[in-house]
Formats: sequence, structure tokens, C-alpha cells
Amino acid sequence: MKAIIWTKYGAPDGLVLREIATPTPKEDELLIKVYAATAATPDTEFRRLKLPPLFAIPLRLYLGLIKPRRITILGTEFAGEIVATGKDVTHYQPGDQVYGYTGLGMSTYAQYLCLSEKRAQLAAVFAEKPANLTYAQAAALPFGGLEALHSLRRATIQPGQKVLIVGAGGTIGSYSVQLAKHYGAEVTGVDKAGKFEMLRSIGADHLIDYTKEDFTKNGQKYDVIMDTIRGSRFLATLGSLTDRGIYLNANPGPAGRLLTGWMLRGSHKRILRWTAGYSVKNLLALNELTEAGILKPVIDRRYPLEQIVEAHRYVESGHKKGNVVILMEHHNGRPEVEAGK
Repeated sequence: MKAIIWTKYGAPDGLVLREIATPTPKEDELLIKVYAATAATPDTEFRRLKLPPLFAIPLRLYLGLIKPRRITILGTEFAGEIVATGKDVTHYQPGDQVYGYTGLGMSTYAQYLCLSEKRAQLAAVFAEKPANLTYAQAAALPFGGLEALHSLRRATIQPGQKVLIVGAGGTIGSYSVQLAKHYGAEVTGVDKAGKFEMLRSIGADHLIDYTKEDFTKNGQKYDVIMDTIRGSRFLATLGSLTDRGIYLNANPGPAGRLLTGWMLRGSHKRILRWTAGYSVKNLLALNELTEAGILKPVIDRRYPLEQIVEAHRYVESGHKKGNVVILMEHHNGRPEVEAGK
């Protein structure tokens, strides 16, 4: 099978197309023919190991000190069809259409992928594909959809509340806009002006171009701020919350971590830090939302597997609107990734 091999940490040119053996499923595993994957921001961060030291150092120890050794195929989202199962698999069978997120197990930049039905491995989670989504759309759903769903549920948004989403035009942000509107909020999106048309199309009520306006200085207050950007100005953002406001997915730097308790002392504001929401239960909740027409994946560009380097470069340009999808071609021609099945 064709696969993209991760040969070094750093630039996208370390991703190399090669022909390797198709994996054989173990007794509790499924062999999935991958029809679509994504080039997502987490993939580019893994590739470069551009992560906070708290995560980067253990990850390098796990993957390989000098270059990737334990896992050599990147990619964390996929959609495809089961083509074989081990003898202990009970819930799935060949022909089932599935999608999911593989977490630190990665390995979706390949024509075939093996996953265990029963063992939760490195945050991997998968389920049957939503019936009304194409393979390309389904591949773009799990990471951003799960992050947005889990975070916004914790905020318990009420109709009429004002919600600000920082990084609204990205993978997590585009799902957050749709979910916040579904919950009845008045939504303001913060991103580049080039993404405004897309953001209006998915329901954003107000838009702020962060290259021209600092939302922390415009005097507006928000009931919920959903921050999807690592390295945002954490302390300044707290000032844009209402007295009982909630800050979601906060990722402060060292100074912010030290000052957070002091800043909120005597305040009713709350900070809800990131916690994992990767579960089959949440993935099935996404299925219900997409099949009801409430959530729709936003796809900016599609690339064949052979152009993975170009896809990663585009993601890192900062111009990506929603998701970038990688399409697989098999020996019998390109799959019907744009059809409903």
C-alpha cells in the first residue's frame, strides 16, 4: 500500500511517499481501507514537535529522540470502509463505513489502517460514519467536532448569551460557531478577514479581524470565550468576560498560570481548562448533530495523498478555512469520497 512516511522532525519535506506492506489485523482489530484523512494543525505540530516542553519532551522520548521510530506514519483523522476483521471482533464487519480520530496512534496517512475494536489506545476513537456525510466530510469531523462539543457542553450556554470564539475560522472554531448558534448564543468570531465569508455562512453574527482590531480593548463583554489558539493573551482576555463569564480551552503561558488564581480571587469568573472529550459516546453525539443538519464540516481544500507536503504547507500558512482533506486513491480508482457512501 501507499503511505506517507515521517522521516524526520521539522519541515514538511520530511514526509515521503513510499510503498509499504499492507497491515494484517490482529484478533481484535479491524482492517480499514482509508478513503480520506485530513491535514490538521495537530499533525503539523506533531511533525515539528512544536509543542510546549511539558508535552514535547515526553513525546520525543516516546516517538524517538533523533527521528520518529515508534510511529512513522502521521495523520490523526480518517474515514473509510472495513475490509477485514480479526476473529474476536464482534460489533463490526466488512463493508461497514467508519470514521474516527487516532490520537497519538496516528497512522492515517496510508491506504489501510488497523484499529482495535476493544482496546482504547492512545486516545483512538471511532464509530460508524454519519449516513449523510461523504467520506471526505466525515474525515474532517472527529478532532474539531469532539473538541468543540466537549468544551461548549461544559459551558452550558444559554439562549441569548454572548459567545466569543477566538480562531473561529479553524478546525475547532468552525464547529464551535455552529454549536454555539445551535445553543442559541449570539456569536462573535475572531479571525482573519479572508475567512469572514465562510464564518457568516455557518452562522457567525459578528466578526473581528484580529489583524486590525484587538477585541480585548473594544469594551465588549462576553458570557463565554472559547479560545482555540495556543499562546493567546490569556490575562488580557479575562478582562473581556462578564462578571460570571466562562473562559474555555484556556492555554496560558507560565506567567498566566502563576497569576490565574490571583486574578480570579473574589471573582465569579470561571476558567475551564482543556480535558479530553475523545469517546465513542461523544462521537455518536456528533453523528446525531450532523445527521440532523445542525453541524456541517467546512472543507477548504482537498489534496491527493501524493501532495501531503503541499497540504501541510497550506495548513501552516494560517489561511486554512475549516479543514484540509487528504484523498486516497486505491487500485480500482478514486473512491466515491464525494458521494454519501
